[in-house]
Amino acid sequence: MTNEEKYVEEIADQGDNFSQWYNQVVRKAELADYAPVRGCMIIRPYGYAIWENVQRLMDARFKETGVVNAYFPLLIPRSFLEKEAEHVEGFAPEVAWVTRGGGEELEEPLAIRPTSETIIGHTYAKWIQSYRDLPILINQWNNVMRWEKRTTLFLRTSEFLWQEGHTAHRTLEEAQERTLQMLEVYRAFAEEDAAIPVLVGRKSENEKFAGALRTYSIEALMGDGKALQAGTSHNLGQNFARGFDMQYLDADGQRKLCATTSWGVSTRIIGGIIMVHGDSSGLILPPRVAPYQTVVVPIWRKDAEKSAVGALVERVEKMLKGKVRLKVDMSENTPGWKFNEWEMRGVPIRMEIGPRDAQNDSVMLVRRDNRVKEAVPLDALQARLPELLEEVQHALFQRALEFRARNTYYTDSYEEFKHIIAEKRGFVRVKWAEDSAAELAIKEETKATLRVIPLDQPEGDVQGKCFYTGKPATCEAVFARAY
Repeated sequence: MTNEEKYVEEIADQGDNFSQWYNQVVRKAELADYAPVRGCMIIRPYGYAIWENVQRLMDARFKETGVVNAYFPLLIPRSFLEKEAEHVEGFAPEVAWVTRGGGEELEEPLAIRPTSETIIGHTYAKWIQSYRDLPILINQWNNVMRWEKRTTLFLRTSEFLWQEGHTAHRTLEEAQERTLQMLEVYRAFAEEDAAIPVLVGRKSENEKFAGALRTYSIEALMGDGKALQAGTSHNLGQNFARGFDMQYLDADGQRKLCATTSWGVSTRIIGGIIMVHGDSSGLILPPRVAPYQTVVVPIWRKDAEKSAVGALVERVEKMLKGKVRLKVDMSENTPGWKFNEWEMRGVPIRMEIGPRDAQNDSVMLVRRDNRVKEAVPLDALQARLPELLEEVQHALFQRALEFRARNTYYTDSYEEFKHIIAEKRGFVRVKWAEDSAAELAIKEETKATLRVIPLDQPEGDVQGKCFYTGKPATCEAVFARAY
């Protein structure tokens, strides 16, 4: 067995053990590693480069809506968390506390932020005096800590990176409009940049954010049929404004409570990209988020061929600089090893340049998603490569969309529902009567959770009965096993 064959054979088969496949790909593609503190992770340069691209793309989308960036402290006084009772109750099991500083016991314990609604509520209350101070539209890119008992790299770790947006408004209607606007920003990023099709909808009362009036999310289907919550947007109503006395003097001379929102996407989106697009050879990265969009693999057998190949590689580098993210692999490894390594790392296009290519003034492009090869003359490369990257981007989204369609089920029968969840997984769309007790019972019996009540409901009233309780249905809902 050659080293090239062994390199990929060491990865578990997705169908046999998806979880093992995922963990091996994360480690072998050098995306992340385990930290010495339980539940934490070290994000390696290749994994962090994906996160930088996520940040860049998402940040631009935020700013198009008028959002600006700021930064708030890591440590939050315990008294702040206690001001919003539902919020502190929801996060209490996950909070890590600092009780000593500089060798002395602190007068008041400080929480390492699990999220920043409370400290931002306190700050906004100081900043807001008049309706003229509104709206406030702020986002921060930061880290948070939630003391998780069971962790998986990227998907669920005690410390993780994310963005959290926090806005304050004059009215509940304005807050609702912003909540849905940011939900649409997340949908657009997921589908257009990460090539992940998502369901967009409202969370149930059981699943909403602690302290929120309403929570919305985007839900994606992973390659093993489990759901992943990929982003959330919360209308907090006046709950946090009331707790922190966030008032403003309105144009009519009356003092009124603000309405607020918060919304976030974390590094778990990287886990989603891996699980939606990856295959038995490793990662497949959508071009828009890939650290390298194209890897150049020079090929020669004799020293006499090296100079001609090297000259063409240099011309290609100069031609494409600033147009695509390019990596030239000049390492001492064999071409076969390089092919396998960059397939593992999911680079969208491999560009092979050998002696025959140097003679013909052309290159060979190989797609990662389907391994189709295409010889491209050098004078056409500058136009063709960006086109091909867009074709790969589109193809990955279409493939994921078709996978979701094949793994979405509709049923009016709870018995059939249980069979689908146990044997097939996937999304199961049902008629639902919005019953919290029934929802908890279904979770207990099947381990399936209500992912979303989709925004794309049937026109008019939902006809028929709830698939579980038999009560008149009020909506359609989507259940799934989830990460």
